[in-house]
Amino acid sequence: MASATRIIGIDPGLRHTGWGIVAIEGTRLSYIACGAVEPSPKADLADRLAAIHEGLRQVIHDHQPHEAAVEETFLNKDPRSTLKLGAARGVAMLVPAQAGMRVAEYAPNQVKKSVVGAGHAEKEQIRMMVKVLLPKAEFRTDDMADALAIAICHAHHRGTK
Repeated sequence: MASATRIIGIDPGLRHTGWGIVAIEGTRLSYIACGAVEPSPKADLADRLAAIHEGLRQVIHDHQPHEAAVEETFLNKDPRSTLKLGAARGVAMLVPAQAGMRVAEYAPNQVKKSVVGAGHAEKEQIRMMVKVLLPKAEFRTDDMADALAIAICHAHHRGTK
């Protein structure tokens, strides 16, 4: 798969930042790896952001993706939560940018529509379709499945971004 393009999808979060890497060669999509950066829940915001930065930096170093995609922040009812999630998202965009990658952004509904076919799909539907599209994928959490879905979405739309 020497000519394959590796894509990292990132689902930012302060508790769990999911990441998933796929390879695309022509129209063939394949699973590479996935996981989550999970800062200590007792850490303050700055330390959590530093842990996310270091975790994603290590993933990019280990897997050498060529392109990155990050999910856009949805608005919570609590503005403070939205701002904190925005900080995690900023780190999620910064790390691949520092590695020289262009970073694409996708709205949650666009990711769902690309993977499931409906913009208001449930988490279980996303997990099921990710497994259908990437049969070798092994993910433990919704964050990992979502990150793979973001990477799949980018694989489908990368020529248009």
